[in-house]
Amino acid sequence: MGVVNLDTNEWDRTEERDDWRSKDAWIGARLKAELIGASMYELEPGNKLWPYHTHHANEEWLLVVRGQPTLRSADGEQDLREGDVVCFRRGKDGFHQVSNRTDSPIRVLMISTLIAPDIVQYPDSGKIGARSVAGERILLGRPGPDLDYWEGED
Repeated sequence: MGVVNLDTNEWDRTEERDDWRSKDAWIGARLKAELIGASMYELEPGNKLWPYHTHHANEEWLLVVRGQPTLRSADGEQDLREGDVVCFRRGKDGFHQVSNRTDSPIRVLMISTLIAPDIVQYPDSGKIGARSVAGERILLGRPGPDLDYWEGED
């Protein structure tokens, strides 16, 4: 058993892209978790975490650790406060994105099942992402025309 404290300043990844500046601590990996993943994000003022999306295989939960993030979901936008917990179900009911419209950094803990393979849908850009059972990206693109099942088969 391991213990990880969320009041950390040790980060595993940083995103430096304009409007998307954040830090990420891989809590699940630090705990050597096998079935549930968790990442804690610190998001700078005026920035967003990940594009608006949903997972088709994995359920995610958000726990507000510090600050007052704004949540965009299938139900619209709402401000959250410390201690709030939100569940993003799989599929069309689970679309979500977090932004920081305050003057201070915020922290959120994202907890997720680790079901693979997974399909991630990004409605703003029309992209679809797919990862294999090993977690490798096998597709990130926009759907083309529908094909017949037997198209291209001999």
